[in-house]
Amino acid sequence: MAQTPGQNNAVDAAHVPDATALARAPYVSLVTYRRSGAAVATPVWCAADGDDFFVFSAGNAGKMKRLRIGQQAACAICDVRGKRLSGERPARAEIITAEADIARALAALRRKYGWQMWLADTLSRLTGKMSRRGYIRFRLTSLTGADAS
Repeated sequence: MAQTPGQNNAVDAAHVPDATALARAPYVSLVTYRRSGAAVATPVWCAADGDDFFVFSAGNAGKMKRLRIGQQAACAICDVRGKRLSGERPARAEIITAEADIARALAALRRKYGWQMWLADTLSRLTGKMSRRGYIRFRLTSLTGADAS
């Protein structure tokens, strides 16, 4: 859609999304933190199930390594390239390893992304990467760090 003169099509980065907006977003910028405290944002697919949000990644990816250091995270709505389209929301993230949790994560991701997730799963199986995947669960927190309601 073309921008008309005088029209501002920029998204308000100060707008902090609620859980529903994050659940509907096709891409979410997941922010994890290095030991130095430096933030690293990565655009990811993200699916919600109840109060939990799920992400998958290569098991040896930087975000997985950073989450082994600490659970502090943040998220924002973004585009496929990671350009933020909303303000940031604090979160608490963890790597999940229990089969039931992984099954729940895959079910949520497959519900949301449909054929795209099927294709990602198929290619991962064909290349032998499915068994090396890592799964992340995060929950939104309030600005004070307590779990969001």
